[in-house]
Amino acid sequence: MPLLRRARAAAVVTALLAGGCLAASLPAGAEPVVVVAEPGCIQPGPTLRYLVVFPRGTTPASAEAEIGTACGFTTVYYPEIAVAVATSPDPSFLKLIGPDRAYSAQAERTGKRAEKRKKDETELLSASGISSRAAEQWDMDLIQAPEAHLVSTGSKSVVVGVLDSGVDPNHPELADALAPELSAGCLTGQPDQAAAAWSPTTSAHGTHVAGTIAAANDGRGVTGVAPGVRLASVKVVDDDGYILPEYAVCGFMWAAAKNMTITNNSYFVDPWLFTCQNEPGQSVVYEAVKRAVDYASSRNVLNVAAAGNNGVDLTRPGHDTASPTNAAEPRSRGVDASCVMLPAQLPKVVGVSSVSSTSTKAGYSSYGLGAIDVTAPGGDQRDKPGCVLSTVPSGYDYSCGTSMATPHASGVAALIASTHPEADAASVGKMLNAQAKTVACPADYDLNGTGVQDAFCTGYSEYNSFYGHGMVDALAAVTN
Repeated sequence: MPLLRRARAAAVVTALLAGGCLAASLPAGAEPVVVVAEPGCIQPGPTLRYLVVFPRGTTPASAEAEIGTACGFTTVYYPEIAVAVATSPDPSFLKLIGPDRAYSAQAERTGKRAEKRKKDETELLSASGISSRAAEQWDMDLIQAPEAHLVSTGSKSVVVGVLDSGVDPNHPELADALAPELSAGCLTGQPDQAAAAWSPTTSAHGTHVAGTIAAANDGRGVTGVAPGVRLASVKVVDDDGYILPEYAVCGFMWAAAKNMTITNNSYFVDPWLFTCQNEPGQSVVYEAVKRAVDYASSRNVLNVAAAGNNGVDLTRPGHDTASPTNAAEPRSRGVDASCVMLPAQLPKVVGVSSVSSTSTKAGYSSYGLGAIDVTAPGGDQRDKPGCVLSTVPSGYDYSCGTSMATPHASGVAALIASTHPEADAASVGKMLNAQAKTVACPADYDLNGTGVQDAFCTGYSEYNSFYGHGMVDALAAVTN
């Protein structure tokens, strides 16, 4: 029996859409395709979404056929990386398609756990007003952004994709920088360019990140690191605060398709703080996200990501006490070298740690020799003035975290790309590292005065586990 039957009757298509049976939205002028479930498939629900990894080179027709045979429906297939997003109401789907090839993060969120909203890792502190707040932007002073702006504010040919919770298109500081035609929502795993799909709903996080990168240099409010570049809002955070793997895959693939220069990733992929390559399900997530990141890199996109706020050595964490992030009571589990934080610890991704206004690693910032490439100001939540001031849909707010450090690095990378338009992504990343200001390991890292070191910095002055190659430098980006 064929998996796909074509139907021209609009009434039939409408009925199937209402029942959730159409595999994907149709391009304009395309003939409607009705997906019919295989005989013997059952539909007791709930309908779950799956990430499915195929052998490289698998054709779209073959991928859809395999998904259909396993009682599923294809939402989107990315042939460049042989990864699909599919849905199925049949509980046998995972077994039929192969548990080593598919994973459903949604399955972790059934029952009571579906009520659990992920805690925002950053803290917003009110800061209203539209007068200039430049005096409060200690973070920009730390990376010499005001001096850099006297030379260059960046080029409109450079686009930074903000993979986050959405960017407010109406904020006066961001309206000129935001490119709606390059923006998309990824909360089904398939890009949706409707404004409602990429605009913020429950979180100000993405708007805050966007302001740090490119808030207008207009004498009011705040100014971003690279106010002359463009931004794309790529929504990968759902209303419960989660970044499921299919969202991230979609985000990286969209950035590649739209030839973005840089992506800013102030998150880790849920539901595992550390995704283990050797564990069923998690190996699927690792492979899918890595393929998407590698593909974006091959399309000349520089990916910059946060190290996370768990204060652990990413290269030897020992235990993971935060996973799955949507469980009522996350369990403690041992983790080894096969377990990494996605996407920050992937090859070709710039990992960013956070420092306070004293240029000392923030206590919450994760670290690790080889995991951190550069550091940037992200603030310290114990001291309100130490947090980073930026845009939010309601105006301006302070926030702290590696989420705030990362857009500083992305902004400096955007200035480098603007200054060197001939440079490819790899070269921009190398210049970001080479131009960073050396920050040596602290002689004493006892933040709370207990007489006990809170973490141990390893490496040498020019490259160490706390700060990588050092502090990003906006002035060097436009003059070196």
